[in-house]
Amino acid sequence: MNAPGQVAPEEFEAALLSLRGHRLRPELRLEEVPPPTRIAPYALALTGEINPSTDPDDFLGNGRFVVLYDPEGQEAWNGTFRVIVMARARLEDELGADAMLGEVGWSWLTDALATEDAGYHSLSGTVTRVLSETFGGLELRGGEVEIEVRASWTPTSTDLAPHLRAWALLACQAAGLPPMPDNVSSLNRRR
Repeated sequence: MNAPGQVAPEEFEAALLSLRGHRLRPELRLEEVPPPTRIAPYALALTGEINPSTDPDDFLGNGRFVVLYDPEGQEAWNGTFRVIVMARARLEDELGADAMLGEVGWSWLTDALATEDAGYHSLSGTVTRVLSETFGGLELRGGEVEIEVRASWTPTSTDLAPHLRAWALLACQAAGLPPMPDNVSSLNRRR
């Protein structure tokens, strides 16, 4: 998260603390991974895998949530923090041909930010559709369609919890999980 022997600034520590202890959907499993080191002096990176079970065949999607902090600020960010997210999932073949897929994927992100009341500005990103066709010995697998949403924005406070929840909502929606009503917990499937 920072150079060895270097104490993280109080503002960055507050932001990290705001990310702890949240109950997210049980299908989303988070893991802290090494963050990027050249973009900002302080960073945190989480990866997430969406899988309703422990069976690799049930894998639905994955994503990444990164927090960057530069106490000097960066002009492109218009602030000292930057949140960078990615969500990737397989789609049904007919969705890959939908001309509105990009707009729909982007609305998943903006709706998730609004739902979680995540204050932000300077939002930018892409929605990518990947159509893969297999040939030769791989023909048995058939084609695959994936969507990938990549975005970054500058949060308006050090409370990054709404941003983490918005990313989790985006990743689960891209993976095809139905929305969870408020105050309802999902139960894991038993095998």
